[in-house]
Amino acid sequence: MQPPPGKRGLVPAALIVLVLLLGSGVAALTRHDTDAPVRYLTDDQGRALFLHGLNTSGSAKDDPDHLPWITEEDVQTEYDAMGTNFVRFLIQWQALEPEEGVYDEDYLDEVAERVDWYAERGYHVLLDMHQDLYGRFTNTEQHSGNGAPEWATRTDDLPVRPREQWELVYLEPGVMRAFDHFWGTAGGDTDLMDAYADAWRHVADRFADEPAVIGYDLMNEPFGGSLQGTDFEAGPLAELYRRSMERIREVDQDTWIFVEGQAVGVNWGLPSALPHLEDPREGEPRVVYAPHMYALPMDLGQPYEGDSKGGIDASVDAWSEHVRLVGERLEAPIVLGEFGLDMSGAGAPEFVERMLEETETMAAGRTYWSNDLDGWGPWEEADDGGLAPGPLAHVMNRAYPRAVAGEPLDWGYDAEAGELTVRYTERDGVSGATELYLPSDVFGEGHEPTVVLGGDGSWNAEWDEGMRVLHVTVTGAADGDETVLTVTPE
Repeated sequence: MQPPPGKRGLVPAALIVLVLLLGSGVAALTRHDTDAPVRYLTDDQGRALFLHGLNTSGSAKDDPDHLPWITEEDVQTEYDAMGTNFVRFLIQWQALEPEEGVYDEDYLDEVAERVDWYAERGYHVLLDMHQDLYGRFTNTEQHSGNGAPEWATRTDDLPVRPREQWELVYLEPGVMRAFDHFWGTAGGDTDLMDAYADAWRHVADRFADEPAVIGYDLMNEPFGGSLQGTDFEAGPLAELYRRSMERIREVDQDTWIFVEGQAVGVNWGLPSALPHLEDPREGEPRVVYAPHMYALPMDLGQPYEGDSKGGIDASVDAWSEHVRLVGERLEAPIVLGEFGLDMSGAGAPEFVERMLEETETMAAGRTYWSNDLDGWGPWEEADDGGLAPGPLAHVMNRAYPRAVAGEPLDWGYDAEAGELTVRYTERDGVSGATELYLPSDVFGEGHEPTVVLGGDGSWNAEWDEGMRVLHVTVTGAADGDETVLTVTPE
């Protein structure tokens, strides 16, 4: 649960107690066989995609126009520094529908312009309907949250007091009541859920024909108000997802739909109780499980070093196991929607590298929180006043397969040896080249990398030095054959 928009504080004891009360019942619903096939997002050529990027960005929460700080030049700077191919782009209901039933097309034009900036550089864009603390209108004096418009905020005049620890504002009576009205658990109906689903239909109608938009993240870090745990996730939250999916599929059959479990507890490693969700699209379902990860020991102030490192690693291991279990139940690929920390903290770069390796082991995509100009983000100020890559950028600038022309089995990157290995099964119906991003700090400037092929067939490689992407096409291999690509510096 990231702060809106500044740095995170320590997790309050009240939320920890709530998680402990929820934990055992949720876990009991999710422990089952984990020996299941890994699932991938695919493009229109059938290639498996590996998504690697940043959230853009927390700055949109406080911006008067609800837009991130970036310019088109900044998008290019990001690619040059990190070779990312994915962005989780924040949008907000309050900006989309400031009046009930009236959508702000000028706002969507601004979003579309920024999507174009990414599209021109080969990015996949996830549109994330972001909220924190329900919205800024739960308390008109503080405006401490973001998300819901004023007309959709019903607090019954209950108070919302400022708190030093921002997460505690979730427990304020007015915020709780606003969520209860939204979910229909405050004695009323669920007209706000319908309005929210209708808003998603409008967004999908606008972007259905934009190939760069790979997905819609239906709600950032859902919170159930007075209803928590299994009752919330299997009840109102699943219902909101079903309604939103139905509306989206009326106008968009192809874009992937990303869903999250409740934020409380799940972000720290407890399993989600989300049930299997039927995708009403024609053809194979396109649902993605998109959890967040903020390791509880680190939220409690422990650094990623010394005696606390083992406990944090154990927390990551538990999170990973539970995410796989939920992904199996949903029959969905996995994309880590948020993880991050103050990069000035002890062991911070090592923790980011740990999470990158973990998602690679899981064959999951990932987006770091976030591409902001603060201590969490990847930037430092350059001598000329522009952006210079900081510690995070150096960790994120990592070799990886952007697209694999088959069914991936596993892959690994040894930065010290400068070796990227991708192993996959050939599949009929998959076209195009396997695309490998290779950073210049390991693979050098002005030299074409060396490819070694394991398996039947022959290979041809084209090196795009400007994008630092190696396009490898394998011919002569049959459906079901195993292929291994190993790439090293020349």
